[in-house]
Amino acid sequence: MRPTGSITALATPFTGSGELDLDAWRRLIDPQLAGGTQGVVVAGSTGEAAALFDVEYDALLRSAVEHIAGRIPVLAGTGQSNTAKTIEATRRAKALGADAALVVTPPYVRPTQAGLIAHYNAVADDGALPIVLYNVPGRTGCDMLPETVAALAGHPRIVALKEARSDVERMEALLPLRSESFALLSGDDPTACRAMLAGADGVISVASNVLPAAFRRLCDLARKGDRAGAQALDARLREANDFLGVEPNPIPVKALLAQMGIGHGLRLPLLPLSATHAVRTPVVAAAILDIENAIRDALAA
Repeated sequence: MRPTGSITALATPFTGSGELDLDAWRRLIDPQLAGGTQGVVVAGSTGEAAALFDVEYDALLRSAVEHIAGRIPVLAGTGQSNTAKTIEATRRAKALGADAALVVTPPYVRPTQAGLIAHYNAVADDGALPIVLYNVPGRTGCDMLPETVAALAGHPRIVALKEARSDVERMEALLPLRSESFALLSGDDPTACRAMLAGADGVISVASNVLPAAFRRLCDLARKGDRAGAQALDARLREANDFLGVEPNPIPVKALLAQMGIGHGLRLPLLPLSATHAVRTPVVAAAILDIENAIRDALAA
C-alpha cells in the first residue's frame, strides 16, 4: 500500500446528546466517495480520537469499513504515547478491517529521535498493518526530523509520512525520501498545493471533510504539474482554509458540518466555535457549496 492523492481525516459526528451518530457518519462518508476522495482516516486527531471510548472507536471503524466496502483505503488512527499500547491499538484496527494505521509521534512524552526510531520500528515489526508516520509537533510536542524519517523510510511496513509542518525547508528536506514504496503526504491544508507542486504525493486533509471534490481536483491538478490551475483553485479555497484555522481543529470544521446537517458539537474540553467566529459559518458554508457544485458541474460537462 502506498497512500496518495486526496485523503480525508474524518471528523466524528455526535448526536445532540453527545453520543456517536453513525447515521451522520455514513452521511459524511458518502460525499467523500462521490467527490473522489482517495482514502479516509478514522479516529485521528480531527476525529477526536482521545475523546472516544474503546467501544466507540470500534463501532466507528467497523462502520466505516463496512460502509466503504473496499472502494477506498481506510486508515485508522492508532498512535498512543506508549509503544506497547500503539501496537495493541494497531492490532485492534487490523481486526476491525482497517487497511493501514496512521501513527502519530507519541504525544506529550517527548521521546528522543532514537526513541522515535525504536518506537516506529517496533510497531512496524509487529506487522499488523502498513504504517503511515505522522509528524505534527504543534500538537504532540515532538518533532520527527528528516534524518529520523530517512532511517525509517526503508522499512517494508512503513509506507508514508504525513508531515504537518508547513515550512518550505522541511518539505524540501523530505522530498528526496520519496520512493515507489514510501509516499510523502502534506498534513497542512493551506500549504498542500505548494507541497504537491514540489513533488509531494498528496494530502491528508481536514478541509476535505466539507470540500471533497475540490481537494480531489486540487490534488489531480497539482500532481500532474498544472501549476496555474492548481494555484487558481488553491486561491478559491483560501477563505475556507483560513476559517478552518480560526480555532483549534476540529472546532471550525465541526461548525461547518453542523451547518450542513452532519452532527452536533464536540466533547469537552473542546467547546463549539465561539460567537465571534460562528457568525461567519453560514457564509463560509455557502461559499464551500458553490465551489463544490462548480467543480462537480465542470467535471460532468
